[in-house]
Amino acid sequence: MKLVITCEHGGNAIPLEYKPYFLDTSVLETHKGYDLGALDVFNYLKPIADYSKFSTTSRLLIELNRSTDNKNLFSVYTKTLTIKQKQDLINTYYNDYRQAVTKYIASIINNNLSVVHLSIHSFTPVLNNTIRDCDIGLLYDSRRIQEKQYAMPFKKNILALNPEYRVRFNYPYLGKADGFTTALRQQFKNNYIGIEVEINQSFAINNKMPEKLKHVLKQSIINF
Repeated sequence: MKLVITCEHGGNAIPLEYKPYFLDTSVLETHKGYDLGALDVFNYLKPIADYSKFSTTSRLLIELNRSTDNKNLFSVYTKTLTIKQKQDLINTYYNDYRQAVTKYIASIINNNLSVVHLSIHSFTPVLNNTIRDCDIGLLYDSRRIQEKQYAMPFKKNILALNPEYRVRFNYPYLGKADGFTTALRQQFKNNYIGIEVEINQSFAINNKMPEKLKHVLKQSIINF
């Protein structure tokens, strides 16, 4: 079994040619612009991965964690781009990222091995005046037995190391919702396990997550 770790929303960078579309740069510093602390966790876990990839391009330019037919592929800042500009973004930032990960996974599965794919994200602790009652969310497709068999001991491992963490399944989002792991499940019916790891941004300080939390996640993965 091979471990793949990715981070789709690791930064809030906007290429120079598209900066005129982001006159209000303050939005790039919010949870809308990137996943605060996610890249820090990714970098901490990267040494244990067989393959890893991350992006530091803002999700407000193009959303790497959505399908190309999703209405939220482009944000309110880039919906007005020309068809050519949008296609250029898809061909470069979107396809370059997703195809590289997909190619590696395919190479492993074609050799009759299994892949565990952990997609690292973080979420804002309050959304629409609603407090999210969770520290770590593990998102998976409950209809897939292999994913359920991975997610449950993953949660147990986390709680064994720190029982104070509030760990929830498919929260604050559903694992079967449109996303990179969902697309990969559709392509790889067998031997693919996709788990999105969502971490509460309330832990983050200066775009860094606590060493204790990162250590717990790392050991929980290693202990399988």
